[in-house]
Amino acid sequence: MTNPVHDRIAKDVSENDVLLYMKGTPVFPQCGFSAAAVGILSQLGVKFKSVDVLKDPEIRQGIKEFSNWPTIPQLYVKGEFVGGSDILKEMYEGGELEAFFDEQGVARQTA
Repeated sequence: MTNPVHDRIAKDVSENDVLLYMKGTPVFPQCGFSAAAVGILSQLGVKFKSVDVLKDPEIRQGIKEFSNWPTIPQLYVKGEFVGGSDILKEMYEGGELEAFFDEQGVARQTA
């Protein structure tokens, strides 16, 4: 039996190289963790698509089930779940996130 919400999420994840499920939008994040994730991606010059989970309660719950991860934001790169804000911050501060994007072939804009 298929789950239409999970099917929608799987389609979005597969069609976007970098996808951030977040509360709010990149221009107007609605929580500090989402703002931190956007800030890190922006700092690295990574272009990404975002999905505002506050606009759709089914997606807000469905993404937690899809990834088996209880919190939002959630970052997906090339179809794989990377983690939430805490993991992004840890990887960024350790210099691993930049290398990860390079390894994945994600284009970055540098200043």
